[in-house]
Formats: sequence, structure tokens, C-alpha cells
Amino acid sequence: MIPALVLIITIVAMAIPTALIFIPLAMITGNVMPLYRASNLIVRTAFRFAGIRIAIEGLQNVPAGTACIFMSNHLSNLDPPSLIPNIPGRTSAFTKRSIMKIPGLGHGMKLADFIPVDRSGSVSGAQESVAAARKVLEKGVHITTFVEGTRSPDGHLLPFKKGPFYLAKETGAPCIPVSIYGTETMMAKHSLRLNPGTAHLVFHPPVYASSFATREELMAAVRASISSGLPEWMRG
Repeated sequence: MIPALVLIITIVAMAIPTALIFIPLAMITGNVMPLYRASNLIVRTAFRFAGIRIAIEGLQNVPAGTACIFMSNHLSNLDPPSLIPNIPGRTSAFTKRSIMKIPGLGHGMKLADFIPVDRSGSVSGAQESVAAARKVLEKGVHITTFVEGTRSPDGHLLPFKKGPFYLAKETGAPCIPVSIYGTETMMAKHSLRLNPGTAHLVFHPPVYASSFATREELMAAVRASISSGLPEWMRG
């Protein structure tokens, strides 16, 4: 449990002064980038102290100056903090609406254009999330989504949710498939135990929704790309 404690203590110790300084600054200036960069620095520092390393491949595949939808598989609670700080530029992400209500954290997420999602599955809730995501992309901000919708319990690639592919078809934003592996042994689902190790991130070439007639075809192409970067046993 020592690496997990080191991770938590480092994040808390750095997050409090960062929030006190950079959240008011973002509110006054309207510029969220200093807060975003400081948050990413906190994660990188905490990871380093906890013995978590990041190995990155294919970052040159991300088109410069274009708002993209990053679509990744999901193995562990370590996936978002492993991936988001290593995406070029600034990225938003979908998050539970309940998290957005946490004092301090929720306000920072709102400033960073994170998109609240209702887990009720209602049509109106989905439409609201897609509309918010469209506005984020129009601002030139990426969106990161874990397309399985939940963490895989055993590492195998799960079925994908349709929402991100609807968004891609509606906006035309390039889809960047991302393969993550290694985190499944570092912090498994339903466990708080942290084992030091290496998280592997593989960024694949863009997949364009306009090249496919249906969401299902687009989904199959993204799935094939993500699968190609995973160890064979994970491919489902």
C-alpha cells in the first residue's frame, strides 16, 4: 500500500495550493491553461514518486492544430491520469455528473470544459452531453473518451459504447484510437493496491468518420486499431 499512499499524499499536498492559486486565476483571466498545466504537473510528479512510468508510442500520429476525439480502452483507474497529461494540447473528457458536484474539484473540471454525463441512459441526457461535447470541439479542445464505458475486469477488450461514435459522425472530428496496457497489473479493477510499473500508451493514426457509411463501420475500424496495439491476450 506504500506506493498508493505516496501517490495520494503527493497529489493532495500539491493540489491544495494549486487550487487556491490557479482556480481564482482562471476565473479572473478566463484562461484555464495554467490550471491545466499545473494539474498535469501534479499527476506526473505523483506518478514519478510512486514508481509509475509512462512509455509512449505513435504520438506523431496526432494531427497538429486539430481538435480530435481520443478513443481508448479502459483497464484501470490509472488510465485517465496516464493518458490525459500526455495528449498534445488540452483535452476535455466525459465524467460522471456527480463528480462535477464535488467542491473544488468539480469547479476546476467545469473551468476545464469537462463534460458531465448522466448514467441513467436517458435520451435527453445523451443529447445534452453530445451538444456540450460539440461546443468543446468547436473551441479547439480535444475530447478523450474510454469507449468501453467501464473498466475491463480481466483486461479483455469489452464491447464499445455507441455515443462517442455518434459524436464523431456528427462533428467530423478525427478519431485517434489509443491502446493502453500495463495498468491492469498496476491497479486492477475493484482494488486500491498500487504496484509500480510501466503504463504503455500507443497512439494510432487518425480514423475519419467521413470514410465510413455507418457508426457501426466506424466503430469496427476504431476497435481494430485499438486491438492492434494491445497484447494478443487482451484483444477479445
